[in-house]
Amino acid sequence: MILTPRQTNRPVNKVKPIIQKKQNKIHVKNNNYKKVTIDDSLVKKRQEELTNARPAIPIFNAILAHINILILLVYGTVNDFLRIFCPPNKDEPKPAEDTQKFTPLYQSFESFFTRNMYIRIRHCWNKPIAGVPGRKVALLERKPRDKRWFWKFDHTGKIEEPKLNFSSYNYLGFADTSGPCADNAVESVKSSSFAAASSASELGQNTTAQELEQYTASFLGTESAMVFGMGFATNSMNIPALVDSKCLILSDECNHASIVNGCKLSGATVRVFKHNNTDDLEMKLRHAILKGNPKLNHRPWKKVLIIIEGIYSMEGTICNLKSIVALKKQYKAYLYLDEAHSIGAIGETGRGVCQYWNVDPKDVDLMMGTFTKSFGAAGGYIGGSKALIDHLRQFSHGTTYASTISPPVAAQALTALKTIGYTQTGKDRINQLAKNTKVMRRALKEAGFLIFGCDESPVIPVIICEFCKMEEFQKMCAKYGLAVVVVSFPATPLSESRARLCLSASHTDEDIQTALDVITEVGTELGIRYFS
Repeated sequence: MILTPRQTNRPVNKVKPIIQKKQNKIHVKNNNYKKVTIDDSLVKKRQEELTNARPAIPIFNAILAHINILILLVYGTVNDFLRIFCPPNKDEPKPAEDTQKFTPLYQSFESFFTRNMYIRIRHCWNKPIAGVPGRKVALLERKPRDKRWFWKFDHTGKIEEPKLNFSSYNYLGFADTSGPCADNAVESVKSSSFAAASSASELGQNTTAQELEQYTASFLGTESAMVFGMGFATNSMNIPALVDSKCLILSDECNHASIVNGCKLSGATVRVFKHNNTDDLEMKLRHAILKGNPKLNHRPWKKVLIIIEGIYSMEGTICNLKSIVALKKQYKAYLYLDEAHSIGAIGETGRGVCQYWNVDPKDVDLMMGTFTKSFGAAGGYIGGSKALIDHLRQFSHGTTYASTISPPVAAQALTALKTIGYTQTGKDRINQLAKNTKVMRRALKEAGFLIFGCDESPVIPVIICEFCKMEEFQKMCAKYGLAVVVVSFPATPLSESRARLCLSASHTDEDIQTALDVITEVGTELGIRYFS
């Protein structure tokens, strides 16, 4: 017996044919998937673009980056030796006395890196904000107790001057305290509650979540869909329900941590293929078919699942979906597509990489995504065939042990979804995001910066290379009123420290120009305009 959400007595309104706005509610009639035909020449151009999505790092700067890390390693080793004879600083990170005899939770290098490197630049991350991270973001002021060790901070209670926000995933600008999305979220609290307080398999779902599932399936072009309260758990809790120890997972090397966790929990054999490299993927598919499962005397794999992302958030690259779907069909594998960053952000009507590559959504077995980036809400979804979704409703830990998506969050996501897919406002936001992305990428390249990713990706990694310059880049940008995210080892290779710019439809032309002026000035001072 398949467990499904309990049906409520409240009837679901039929969808009307004309788009109307009344009391901040958007009614849509024909909400079927809108397939947009793309010229084959454009598809070929985009495939050629992928070959230049990761330009080579300058050798001199790569060597400097490695020397930078080497000096820190030597310094950290000496520091650890001196700690044996000298008491550590009171604000230095150290294990609690009652856990001294416990088995270490982390590898020795991870704790070494945290003690001697991470805490020196920890102030670059985990910054508390005050308010909604929209077009601008306000940070809470904090001061480190020790200017050398950024481990503990004291909050002054003050709020810094709002900065232009190029650090948050707010692609279509729905992160706002006013407008239809916010109003409908407030109304849902009045009619329902703040939280579901139960799993879907126990007490069912609220009506807003049910309507969100229906619209999500129609928006994606799938038979059915289901929603979850957490985006990370959408991957980590559902992948184990799809494969087991007799199955093989082929995962892109740049896949998100939620996918990695899901693969580990599944117990399946995992083989990693080079990032966006269809030749390497095909080689591993052939090897899997020819050799079979070595754990079962080389019998055929029960299932081969390919897992990729639409847009890779650390690289800014768009997956080569057209070629991967062809391989999936040729070798009879299954395809799991994570569209956390691509849904709403690319495609003529915001329907992600399927629309971007002119691929039929039915050729993708599982379409996963989140409501955080483009929708300004929280949670995630999975779309696919009705049989697949019914299976997940019964066996997924996300429906058995996790709370259902809360009514206000579901209302926010539902209103944003209707706006994106079925209104002129949604089209205008998609077009504005595309325009901002192209202007920013072109200007940064012309200024001589080393940029990763595809031209239409709203995630723009600006390569800095050296570890110390990365910290200074963020500090100087903040000084000039620009909030950016920086990323370094171990999240990236040693020589690929970077600033990651996230574009939004809420950014005006003046905002883009201001950001370009600041980044150009900072880049000149730090010497990271490698091609100028």
